[in-house]
Amino acid sequence: MVADPPKGDSKGFAAGEPTANGALALVPIEDPDAAGGGSQDKVHRCLRANLLVLLTVAAVVAGVALGLGVSGAGGAGALGPARLAAFAFPGELLLRLLKMIILPLVVCSLVGGAASLDPSALGRLGAWALLFFLVTTLLASALGVGLALALQPGAAFAAINASVGATGAVEEAPRKEVRDSFLDLVRNIFPSNLVSAAFRSYATSYEQSSINGTQVKVPVGGEVEGMNILGLVVFAIVFGVALRKLGPEGELLIRFFNSFNDATMVLVSWIMWYAPVGILFLVAGKIVEMEDVGLLFASLGKYILCCLLGHAIHGLLVLPLIYFLFTRKNPYRFLWGIMTALATAFGTSSSSATLPLMMKCVEEKNGVAKHISRFILPIGATVNMDGAALFQCVAAVFIAQLNKRSLDFVQIITILVTATASSVGAAGIPAGGVLTLAIILEAVSLPVHDISLILAVDWLVMACQAVPCPHPGSEPVNSGPLKQNVWA
Repeated sequence: MVADPPKGDSKGFAAGEPTANGALALVPIEDPDAAGGGSQDKVHRCLRANLLVLLTVAAVVAGVALGLGVSGAGGAGALGPARLAAFAFPGELLLRLLKMIILPLVVCSLVGGAASLDPSALGRLGAWALLFFLVTTLLASALGVGLALALQPGAAFAAINASVGATGAVEEAPRKEVRDSFLDLVRNIFPSNLVSAAFRSYATSYEQSSINGTQVKVPVGGEVEGMNILGLVVFAIVFGVALRKLGPEGELLIRFFNSFNDATMVLVSWIMWYAPVGILFLVAGKIVEMEDVGLLFASLGKYILCCLLGHAIHGLLVLPLIYFLFTRKNPYRFLWGIMTALATAFGTSSSSATLPLMMKCVEEKNGVAKHISRFILPIGATVNMDGAALFQCVAAVFIAQLNKRSLDFVQIITILVTATASSVGAAGIPAGGVLTLAIILEAVSLPVHDISLILAVDWLVMACQAVPCPHPGSEPVNSGPLKQNVWA
């Protein structure tokens, strides 16, 4: 006797082993078409889940191809300034959208994050985060110095200095005293006007003055264009702590900032779908602007290789290793979750502009707690400039080799410490690393005018240096031993 098949079931059945009552059990026969359909569904679900990542990466590749194609057809000279501006307009629009989101996102996320944490836990969390950022920046600086000393990019360049200098020469970078740079950093931490801090920051410039017949450089302070993100970060954290101290009276304002932040994240999710289009034209436009791509790569190829290799080692080996040691998780799965943000960092050359997308990715793709990501990431986008520190160290050693200067142990330590400290002042702005590079060169008595050579390949190096800066700094704090120490 064979058991009756289940009613309403269209699958095929075959007789199996006899049961206790003597009836033969029915075993369902797998439908190969149905199994194939299941695997297809998995592929479709995977594509839907990672569609934005794939589009963003494809946009970077397509942007490089388009830029090289236009450059080969005549480049910026054939297009002219007006057509070049129109060609790069979709990319400019993406930058404007991202910068529009930075102010409300930084302020609201930090106020809400600081207000949601106990003051003692907030202090421990901030201390662990700053220690993590300091260690990774020092590691990046040491890696940059080590690679530059090993590969000797400046020695190979010295023979063709004249030809490349004619190609890439630009206006000499302004010299700035180390003392004035430090004082400007402190002044920006305490802005005199919060409204102006949203679009202006303090910077010292110099004027030549004659005193007793001698020309001297007189420092003159003033406001310059550019968001004072460091001052806004400090104010938002302190304001969030103050709201928590108010108790029930501050709850209404805390809910306001949290709701404002949630609404901002919705806007970010909309902007993310425009990111591939903007990145394509950002990358293509930057390549078209380069006068002679072949000559630049031939003359500065070893310097570019040194920078790119350093960023690759730091971003794909050093930081993932730290992540694994603290979390015991696969770091490359985490990296895949933030691939959209990393590709955007490459296209925009700014870690600050990438902050909205990074926050969205780590929360939704990688499951980082909101009160951690919204407190750590804005701080990291301001002070965790691993890529800038690595680039500055490579550039300083490159310029020393170019001028046939041997660096002793004290000078190497000076470069490491100065690069780590000055990278904070870059504040995530495009080309900020080149401006602070002058401080390092002054500290070790190297000629500042050679920065003009580095500016010839500024965009490519800056695009790659922006990628390690928004790397996962929140997850190690969110997991493992750090989490136990913070919440103990």
